Amino acid sequence: MLFFGYTQCPDACPTALARAAEVRKQLGSDGDKVQVVFVTLDPERDTDVLMREYTSAFDPSFLGLRGDQAATRKVAEEFRVFYQRVPSGSSYTLDHSVLNYVFDPKGRLRLLWRPDETAVQCVSDLRILMKSERPFWRFFS
Repeated sequence: MLFFGYTQCPDACPTALARAAEVRKQLGSDGDKVQVVFVTLDPERDTDVLMREYTSAFDPSFLGLRGDQAATRKVAEEFRVFYQRVPSGSSYTLDHSVLNYVFDPKGRLRLLWRPDETAVQCVSDLRILMKSERPFWRFFS
């Protein structure tokens, strides 16, 4: 499971990571087959240490990734992730896309989850995906 965001995000990012932790929990032993990766869109403020602390607060197995501004821009473009700085007083926030990307063990994109998907729906999708080698796609309704 791959998610783009930033550690100072007030709502979408912590909600998505909390859902991911719940999904792993609901999957039971199959939860060990799910690797959650959180990629920062704010490498300026999200240091390696902060990323490690942030992701592990949700689940110790979660990984946080960061690159410099150029690498961040490149990977965001490759995944068609929108993000933009929004000034806020003496600092800023980020508006950003909030999709979760789910890949199979062979690295193929298999699912896109919206933020309103529940953990129960995500678990159902993953159980189907884990049982099947055939392509499984669930599109936005």
